[in-house]
Amino acid sequence: VQLQASGGGLVQAGGSLRLSCAASGRTFSSYAMGWFRQAPGKEREFVATINWNGGSTYYADSVKGQFTISRDNAKNTAYLQMYSLKPEDTAVYYCAGVLAAGGSWYKEGWEYDYWGPGTLVTVSS
Repeated sequence: VQLQASGGGLVQAGGSLRLSCAASGRTFSSYAMGWFRQAPGKEREFVATINWNGGSTYYADSVKGQFTISRDNAKNTAYLQMYSLKPEDTAVYYCAGVLAAGGSWYKEGWEYDYWGPGTLVTVSS
């Protein structure tokens, strides 16, 4: 599967953005999806993950209650809705996918087989 993230941009602190991750192929519903981010000078970190049908999600503590991950299997797209953005949310955001059995989701980068090229989110103070 090929993944393409979009929706990044420049936003003021307190603003919102919705990132999209469009997937190619007809088996999107077989994949667990995840969002990760990498801030300048820092290592990539996990943000959120969702299982194949959206029935189960998991978030990093740093974004819990602030970000919402979702998916629309009919549109082969996963989303990351980000609210109340802060300058420390500035990063390149990546979506990732992995074939997943049952209701599994994954929070480690090494567990994912497919990655999109990333989209830059810049939050100004």
